[in-house]
Amino acid sequence: MEDKAQIHEAIKVQGELVRKLKSEKANKEQIDEEVAKLLELKAQLGGDDGKHQFVLKTAKGTRDYNPRQMAIREKVFNTIIGCFKRHGAETIDTPVFELKETLTGKYGEDSKLIYDLKDQGGELLSLRYDLTVPFARYLAMNKITNIKRYHIAKVYRRDNPAMTRGRYREFYQCDFDIAGQYDAMIPDAECLKIVHEILSELELGDFCIKVNDRRILDGMFAVCGVPIDKFRTICSTVDKLDKMAWADVKKEMVNEKGLSEEVADQIGEYVSMQGGMDLAERLLQDQKLSQSKQACAGLSDIKLLFSYLQLLQVTDKVVFDLSLARGLDYYTGVIYEAVLTQTGVGLGSTEAQQEAHAEDSVSVGSVAGGGRYDGLVGMFDPKGRKVPCVGVSIGIERIFSIMEQKAEASAEKVRTTEVQVMVVSAQKNLLQERLKLVSDLWNGGVKAEMMYKKNPKLLSQLQHCEEAGIPLVAILGEQELKDGVVKLRVVSTREEFDICRADLLAEIRRRTSEA
Repeated sequence: MEDKAQIHEAIKVQGELVRKLKSEKANKEQIDEEVAKLLELKAQLGGDDGKHQFVLKTAKGTRDYNPRQMAIREKVFNTIIGCFKRHGAETIDTPVFELKETLTGKYGEDSKLIYDLKDQGGELLSLRYDLTVPFARYLAMNKITNIKRYHIAKVYRRDNPAMTRGRYREFYQCDFDIAGQYDAMIPDAECLKIVHEILSELELGDFCIKVNDRRILDGMFAVCGVPIDKFRTICSTVDKLDKMAWADVKKEMVNEKGLSEEVADQIGEYVSMQGGMDLAERLLQDQKLSQSKQACAGLSDIKLLFSYLQLLQVTDKVVFDLSLARGLDYYTGVIYEAVLTQTGVGLGSTEAQQEAHAEDSVSVGSVAGGGRYDGLVGMFDPKGRKVPCVGVSIGIERIFSIMEQKAEASAEKVRTTEVQVMVVSAQKNLLQERLKLVSDLWNGGVKAEMMYKKNPKLLSQLQHCEEAGIPLVAILGEQELKDGVVKLRVVSTREEFDICRADLLAEIRRRTSEA
């Protein structure tokens, strides 16, 4: 009974939270998340017979997409795929699960987020964590030394989801990678150009692309006195600087990772530096850092990269940032991350809502990231043959969250179908004629539909066109059939024209291509 009383109390508190969020017109995803928690609590009470009730909901960290959301998502995908194809990429696909062994030891501290599948009495399997490791396995397995490919597919992470921030346990990644032995920094520069093109085309708001090099980080750790066996773990800690203040990062380095305060402070001096080619030149003259051959090689490449980026006209958005670490173990050279600095979405009218939104817009975080990983394919090759690779991953879920907010804020009508023409009848008993006409349109490659009723009312057919955003209506009546014409109505202007049946396809194509 005591447990039931506690659950009743929890339901009351959760109900109040949901009502509060609704009255404040909070983000829909946030409301859905809290409603799901409320339903879960109610299910624990069970029905009248005391049995546990089954709750219809999606699993934690996942979501459904309605037609409107899918239309926005499709538009984003088309923009990204268009850019990848413009740069000459071909596409591949790999299984959604891999041998556990394939994924083990490639992700550093993030390995704990890998979903392991239950042993089915055969191979030990895990759901893929990203698309890069499966790509490296694919190259090694098929002995491919040269490819420019893109891959768009779902990946899985046992993360603590923050769905309002575009973080999920199941999500899409959009990857572009160049594999092969090429001259330094030319493919790397193209990857950054691609990020710049995609983010500019999607009009998400202002963004910044941070660039660094793993060799500079490792050289920095070495000259600051970090033991070599702690490079990767300290790298993972530095990677948290975009989410945590330096004081907290330093505390983790000293208290959890065992560095001395002096070493942590030296790292702190370097990771606060930002600039462009000038910073790379300055660091090459740095008394301490210049002692590291590794760091000097990285700094020379950063200089070369910036010279190419100037030619590609993207330096306005790129910054050399020594705090960028990217926690994944497989990076060996240049690393980069694109961050939205302002999303350009204004939600809510009250000060509290604007403040809450301001917080949201700065915490959207990284929307693309990548780098060079020259050793990953060699890990899978029996003879250890290396295939140099560089790539970028576009954070589609975060981008999609922003696009969805923008669509809601502008209240723009999003079409969820591509129907160009609705075939309607003005009188009864014209089903056969409608079926003949819609068939002719489909055969002619026109996107068309009709109502699934023998005798639909003209008004309800026209209303459907208005609601669905269908631009044209082909009207059939007894008079039109006698005259061998179809009445074509333009929904937006309500103008009507009699078009000869033989010319209908050409007229529809002309009008839809103009639109």
